[in-house]
Amino acid sequence: MKKYLAVLLAAAMVFTLAGCGSKDAGTDEKSEGVMTYEEYMAAPLDSEVVIETYVQAKQSWWDDQATVYSQDKDGAYFLYNMACSEEDYEKLVPGTKIKVTGYKSEWSGEVEVTDAVFEIEDGSYVAEAEDVTSLLGTDELIDHQNEFVAFKGMTVEDSGDGAAFLYSWDGSGSDGDDLYFQVSYNGQTYTFTIESYLCDNTTEVYQTVKNLKVGDTVDMEGFLYWYEGVNPHITSVTVK
Repeated sequence: MKKYLAVLLAAAMVFTLAGCGSKDAGTDEKSEGVMTYEEYMAAPLDSEVVIETYVQAKQSWWDDQATVYSQDKDGAYFLYNMACSEEDYEKLVPGTKIKVTGYKSEWSGEVEVTDAVFEIEDGSYVAEAEDVTSLLGTDELIDHQNEFVAFKGMTVEDSGDGAAFLYSWDGSGSDGDDLYFQVSYNGQTYTFTIESYLCDNTTEVYQTVKNLKVGDTVDMEGFLYWYEGVNPHITSVTVK
């Protein structure tokens, strides 16, 4: 009898933990008809794709469309202007599992899912930031496109006329617009962005970048967006 009760208790604990989800929950198998990340990457552009993934952050909502950063244990997906009601948008918190049907597209090097619809499923997964600093300037970096990543020990460079950042890509913007800033590693300089729809001027990271000084050493986290080359959308900056 005791052995029987122990088995029931163990089974109940497994069921409870599975229902709660965790940072390691992205290991579940794909549902029938859903692509693995490898199958998604192998699919030709403009073809229909069906994926299961987990919300990591949401960038914007308007006109019943949402732009979402998502990831599973194998890779990440940028969901651009996905059909979404305002009510459902509120449900898309970090970790939320969704099944997405849309079309694989590319814009200026950024691979994304467009013209998509989704449904919320059971499960949860929040990705840890992977340090890809050493991959900057290598062909391997693009394999991590759209993932939540970290860059460490980078140096803030002059973005123009001695400024550590610019409002908009050419400096023509103002407070509340995207921030662009230059950082270097191993002698190479890269452009990183604070996407204002993702992190607006009320966020800590926006204010931190506004207070950067040329020569500062910084650690950063964000999503490995691509625009004519690596152009990370940064969500956290720590000055060393």
